[in-house]
Amino acid sequence: IIGCNPAENHPISFKWIEKAVDNGAKLVVVDPRYTRSASKADIYAQIRPGTDIAFLGGLINYALKNNLAHLEYVRDYTNASFIINDTYGFEEGLFCSFDDQEKTYDNKAWAYELDGSGNPKRDRSLKDPRCVYQLLKKHYSRYDLDTVCSITGTKRGDYLAVADAFCNTGRSDRAGTILYAMGITQSTHGTQNVRAVAMLQLLLGNVGIAGGGVNALRGESNVQGSTDYGLLFHVLPGYLKSPEIDN
Repeated sequence: IIGCNPAENHPISFKWIEKAVDNGAKLVVVDPRYTRSASKADIYAQIRPGTDIAFLGGLINYALKNNLAHLEYVRDYTNASFIINDTYGFEEGLFCSFDDQEKTYDNKAWAYELDGSGNPKRDRSLKDPRCVYQLLKKHYSRYDLDTVCSITGTKRGDYLAVADAFCNTGRSDRAGTILYAMGITQSTHGTQNVRAVAMLQLLLGNVGIAGGGVNALRGESNVQGSTDYGLLFHVLPGYLKSPEIDN
């Protein structure tokens, strides 16, 4: 649980969380405040408001550094094996191709390297230094324990407890879910927060399995379903606009 407080704000959902705990699940709560949800947690980690990216980045680094990623899932069901072209780069907080005047990126510089048929080249061993997996390891290596805890204010022992518990779900016989709400989204970096959550879950193979996923706790029961499952007449899944035909 990060960026939400379901015990108070989503009590029906918390009924099933408590049932999972009764069946042996471990509840982890990350929150600036000691909430009612935190009072039920096996592990509670306090965090400074607005430092979610550092906290999640540290978990990504922990999983990569300690070989806890679900490599079979990562190789077969993500773009981790795809090769990025040699124009890609990252230095001093900025990716390559940044236009300082327009304050925008030309993301063509981050494109995949293609074969003769126009398909992305892959390294299924995940060892090529320009494959997505290796670039991810390099990028998140800066999120070491000391750096993360100095940013987030989280106690080292608490952070390590969270990292060990959650990152050890990256196995075929385990599952971990992340519950979030507006504590993650309603931020100047809300999009990046959600992307970090998604990357962590993909890395651990916690997407598309029972008990896994990234679960947004919303204000009404059908909001997430209507936007993500194509139930709205004017929006396609993925928040894409429906095509319009000129008469």
